Amino acid sequence: MSLRRRCLTGAIALAAGGTLIGGPAVADSGRDADVADIKDRILAVPGVSLIEEKPGPDGERFFLLNFTQPVDHRDPDGETFEQRISILHTGEERPTVFWTNGYYINPNPAVSEPTQLLGGNEVGMEHRFFGESVPDPDDWSTLDIWQSANDQHRIYQALDDIYAEEWISSGRSRGGMVATYYRHFFPEDMAGTVAYVAPSITDREDTEPYDEFLNTVGTPECRDALAALEREALERRDEMVGLHAAWAEETGATFETVGSVDASFESGPNLLRWQFWQVHTEADCADIPATTATSQEIYDYLTATTGFASDQELAPTQPHYYHAATQLGNPLYSVDHIADLVEYPELMYSAAFVPPNVELPAFDNSAVVDVHNWVRDESERMLYINGADDPWSAKPFEAGAGSEETYVMTAPDTNHVGISIDRLTEDDRAVATSSLLEWAGLGGAQR
Repeated sequence: MSLRRRCLTGAIALAAGGTLIGGPAVADSGRDADVADIKDRILAVPGVSLIEEKPGPDGERFFLLNFTQPVDHRDPDGETFEQRISILHTGEERPTVFWTNGYYINPNPAVSEPTQLLGGNEVGMEHRFFGESVPDPDDWSTLDIWQSANDQHRIYQALDDIYAEEWISSGRSRGGMVATYYRHFFPEDMAGTVAYVAPSITDREDTEPYDEFLNTVGTPECRDALAALEREALERRDEMVGLHAAWAEETGATFETVGSVDASFESGPNLLRWQFWQVHTEADCADIPATTATSQEIYDYLTATTGFASDQELAPTQPHYYHAATQLGNPLYSVDHIADLVEYPELMYSAAFVPPNVELPAFDNSAVVDVHNWVRDESERMLYINGADDPWSAKPFEAGAGSEETYVMTAPDTNHVGISIDRLTEDDRAVATSSLLEWAGLGGAQR
């Protein structure tokens, strides 16, 4: 028996030639000398409207904006929606990092690592169907990697005349996947790409890479303690479900998506080994409760480490589950040590976390397989930074003989949330930093 991870925390027809397909007109914003203030120049771009301006952390100017996008880029004259974007403005003479985490946009000023290294501007994009960037009606049939890539392409086209120096696409986790997909469809937009802990999942059934990871990461003692706690929690199902039901009564949590409080409880212990290594380190193994711990202690540990699938927990990221179930795929790993205790095998797949009233088309991974092969065989100026202790890095993008200046690096002793260029080995860090600076047109000179 196998189990898949629900979502990438902290989850098509190809356009020819990288050409924009459809959408409201994106006019040349120009470099009008009469428009002195950068805010005025940004707001002069068709489709851009201001939500809020805030000061940046180091004197930059930060703009939270809406940008009008077509719901379907194949129908440029059809319905539109407002996509939330942000701009951290440092200077027009500086390079620009196009950042996304693949979900929401940060409404407050923040600086990603590539932007810090380049002393650059940063444009952020909220992914369609997340947060405030939701078309009306909320039809997820246009939630795919091609539509998202076109969203990014139009934003780049709209702002490139203001920020005319080199652009670097970047993101972490699901955002690193999004940065990669964008680069595949529009390879000439960006001078380079930096993707942090971005998996290349591509399917829903391959357990081998994830089993190998979970069976070798950390010490045997830590792995055994996690597996034993998963089993102990499920063996105490009646007590645990009682605690979970009491929590739901107190908080108002509901379980229509997964079907019952019992199924919701099971979603926690089944996820423990994966989630532990995603966010914890070997040093945290000492905090794993023994199998002799009280049921309340075990429940509290699961609550803090994995959480449980309730409607309220799932709702903000349910578009990801749909996307994983229809195109991206989801990780799968064996749970033979608890197979006799698992009562809801459907929880192994992302489809289990899609709202019951949403119709799922057949799974079609052809587009993401194409992207994986493109990165391996044809990509240029791509940097992938993975964590040695991160389960998502068990199935990474690959750099093959046909790629050029595409690097796949692994930071030792690093999980999903702790990833950075700074965590790489000295040699890899030097290559990563110099490549980024070179791609951004800085010729090896930092800010």
